[in-house]
Amino acid sequence: MSKQLKIRHVVLLVPPNSTLLTTAGPLDVFSKAIEQFDLVRNKVDFIYKTHVVSMETEKLITTSSGLSILTEGCYTEIDYPIDTLIITGLARHLDPNLKNKMVEWLKEQEKVIRRICSVCSGAFILAEAGFLDGKKATAHWSKNEEFAQMYPSVDVQIARIFIKDGNIYTAAGITSGMDLALALIEEDFGQSFALNVARWMVFYLSRPGNQSQFSTYLDCKSIGNPTIRKVCEWILGHLKEDLTVEKLAEHVAMSPRNFARVFVRELRVTPAKYINKLRLDNACQHLIETEFSLDEIAFYCGLKTAENLRRQFISLLEVSPAQYRKSFQSSFMSAS
Repeated sequence: MSKQLKIRHVVLLVPPNSTLLTTAGPLDVFSKAIEQFDLVRNKVDFIYKTHVVSMETEKLITTSSGLSILTEGCYTEIDYPIDTLIITGLARHLDPNLKNKMVEWLKEQEKVIRRICSVCSGAFILAEAGFLDGKKATAHWSKNEEFAQMYPSVDVQIARIFIKDGNIYTAAGITSGMDLALALIEEDFGQSFALNVARWMVFYLSRPGNQSQFSTYLDCKSIGNPTIRKVCEWILGHLKEDLTVEKLAEHVAMSPRNFARVFVRELRVTPAKYINKLRLDNACQHLIETEFSLDEIAFYCGLKTAENLRRQFISLLEVSPAQYRKSFQSSFMSAS
């Protein structure tokens, strides 16, 4: 006789005008996990059931792309215990009355929901409910500055893909909601099962939350000030060198003091921190695309030694270079 399985209800709460993929992505990941459940049936006593609900009384929600989602109904009609709640999308644009009702409901549910999550700007409503006070959190990179200004008690992590702090999870948005869903599945069923789901979803790699949302190389191209853009592009080809403020200022014929001031104004980060981020990005690329030793990578990237490289990875990415390489290196490179 097969054992009776408990139901863990996974609820995706969809605000009006959300990006379609912030809902459809995580939903498909959990749905695939349900399809593959036979792989772990003998190891667990529960199974998922997914629900898509709206924030309004209307069941039909129009997404930002114009494609509509037919939900089960409003969140106020939920009559089952929620295991995992995921707020998807642009909750910060809600009508004030709707938002206030949502916040009060969340506060009532907080003690009985095992995991509370957001994707993209859904983090704004978690912050409004006070769930993120004193916690690390993230949203889409384009919203994080506003997020930090609106909620100064939140430790906003500007570029993280997703973050877990206690039982609260926040994801950057769009495809990162799928990364978060995979991480939640891994928590429940283990890495092997999560990787199997990723394969079926044709996820070539599952990204840990500490990976950056965007590359500093791309950030360099968007700098408005032509002088600062010029020096940043020059830095890319000279990472091995000792890049002091004095040397950078000399390259663009500015005084060190004025250069540092303009640099911070344009990029909102000091030259030293920016260069360190470039070096880390470059090291990540070498780890993925080459078989160089850690000492060689540290030399080419200007981080000097393998030990310094390791310290930088642990400090900023919360993972060792070896673990990063194992997680991201191409299967073609690994097999060569």
